[in-house]
Amino acid sequence: MRKSKLLQSSGDRPSGGNEFRAFRTLAPHLWPRGSLELRGRVVLAIALLVGAKLTNVYVPIFYKQAVDILTGVAGAVIALPIGLLVAYGIARLFAVAFGELRDAVFAKVAQRAMRTSALKTFEHLHALSLRFHLDRQTGGLSRVIERGVSGIEFLLNFMIFNIVPTILEILLVCGILWGLFDWRFAAVTGVTIFGYIAFSLTVTEWRIKFRREMNERDTEANTKAIDSLLNFETVKYFGNEAHESRRYDGALRMYERAAIRSKVSLAMLNIGQSGIIAIGLVAINAMAALGVIAGTMTVGDFVLVNAYLMQLYMPLNFLGFVYRQIRQSLTDMDAMFGLLKVDREVADKADAPALDVTGGEIVFDHVNFGYDERRPILRDVSFTVPPGKTVAIVGPSGAGKSTISRILFRFYDVADGAVRIDGQDIRDVTQESLRACIGIVPQDTVLFNDTIYYNVAYGRPDASPAEIEEAARMARIHDFVMGMPDGYQTRVGERGLKLSGGEKQRVAIARTILKKPAILLFDEATSALDTHTEQEIQKSLDEVSANRTTLVIAHRLSTVVGADEIIVLDAGRICERGRHAELLAKEGAYAAMWRRQQEGRNGGDEAGELAAERGPAPVAG
Repeated sequence: MRKSKLLQSSGDRPSGGNEFRAFRTLAPHLWPRGSLELRGRVVLAIALLVGAKLTNVYVPIFYKQAVDILTGVAGAVIALPIGLLVAYGIARLFAVAFGELRDAVFAKVAQRAMRTSALKTFEHLHALSLRFHLDRQTGGLSRVIERGVSGIEFLLNFMIFNIVPTILEILLVCGILWGLFDWRFAAVTGVTIFGYIAFSLTVTEWRIKFRREMNERDTEANTKAIDSLLNFETVKYFGNEAHESRRYDGALRMYERAAIRSKVSLAMLNIGQSGIIAIGLVAINAMAALGVIAGTMTVGDFVLVNAYLMQLYMPLNFLGFVYRQIRQSLTDMDAMFGLLKVDREVADKADAPALDVTGGEIVFDHVNFGYDERRPILRDVSFTVPPGKTVAIVGPSGAGKSTISRILFRFYDVADGAVRIDGQDIRDVTQESLRACIGIVPQDTVLFNDTIYYNVAYGRPDASPAEIEEAARMARIHDFVMGMPDGYQTRVGERGLKLSGGEKQRVAIARTILKKPAILLFDEATSALDTHTEQEIQKSLDEVSANRTTLVIAHRLSTVVGADEIIVLDAGRICERGRHAELLAKEGAYAAMWRRQQEGRNGGDEAGELAAERGPAPVAG
């Protein structure tokens, strides 16, 4: 079984080629196809960027001219310096204004790129197979997407508006220094910058392993925390709060160790960078000072050289941080975009038509299937559910009952054989149309952490309030909802934990009624309920399934006695089939299961009843 390494650790660092492939994936968002407005914003942002840097480079020249005048002829001191100083202030203002306008203009481009990329990844995740989502680590996956989106924002803001402008400014400054003085000033500046960049790249590459470990431990801690909180009740049942704290603290301890190493190495990097800049400043200021003493340069020239270097110092000092973050952003983006490369496994054929449902007949034709090819689950399973009829599938745990529902929804494709609805192979039609015609009431009803209204409306989000209330009435939950202080606006909590098992099942029935499917699937729909609640909900299920093609997967045989046909699965094979009375008369596997369940009920098995009220743990198959 193939599993994406992206989910094992979002800190896994791909090769440099993969990192820059992430940038190539993002590049089209900087010149959006079919959007003249966004392209215009990109052009305007670049123009403002150039304007900001040109203005910024000219600021020290105004300052130099004012200093030369102040140290020169006294008669010129009254008027000219004032004009130059005003020009100096205006130039600084325009340099900042151009930069802020640039950010404002480009904001829509950046936000649209983030939104589009995140949405594309989200949609692809929903298109992946159930196998992928059973293997995933929800906490780790959410962190991959979160860091990927943050990486896009950082890359767009700093790569385009920090690295590129800084390089442009460095080239302009070197050119001005060479033109105004001689090549030595440009050479010292260039050597200082080259040394700074080389040192930053070398040390940053060494530090990558610490950052990688931080990501891995961060993902591990986050996954453990979410997994523990999602299983809050289980933790409480077994009194394992201290155990969960130890597991979480273990991951945090490893993160702490990696973070300390990262901070220490960062201090070494910053000290080295500052040392290189200091050497460059001393060298070029010494050259300028000697020029002033020799009379080949003015005090204004000395101030100009120093001003340029100080002006470059901040972006250069920032360059090391930006480079590290860009590398990390590229890694995070590659991890997120890598999710788009995960094979869907179950995909629609090119130009697949929508399923045309006429009567709703379901046919399983010699179906073979296994989650792992080394361990078959279904073996040569064939049966038909005629239009408007009810067929039940029963059998012991692990027999393959629930697997049939997953295959019908095409969460997996069969290994051999075919599944057809009204004569159409479900592999030849769109998954959307297939799932639109099937309504399910599952064993484990998981609700969204929202209102009862939202959870019922999930069956058909565009339904009117009147339709939603009618579906709730048919599911016998309307009166219960109206008796609550907030009515339909009552929030159900994480995974619906604020509702009982019976209440959650009624919400599931209501949203299935609202969907108005042609085919109904009840997958152990009452197995988690006590006998009284089961009987009430069974009445609702019987009403809903009247005159609809219905497939019932059941553990409790009392819920399927009225089925038009009962199929008994054992170890993935059909061992018996027929109506309830016929199967009892055969004195086979079905009759034996029936006797065991009846003995359990008649014997007053309080432990079994209590377990049913609380709900059993989900079983494979």
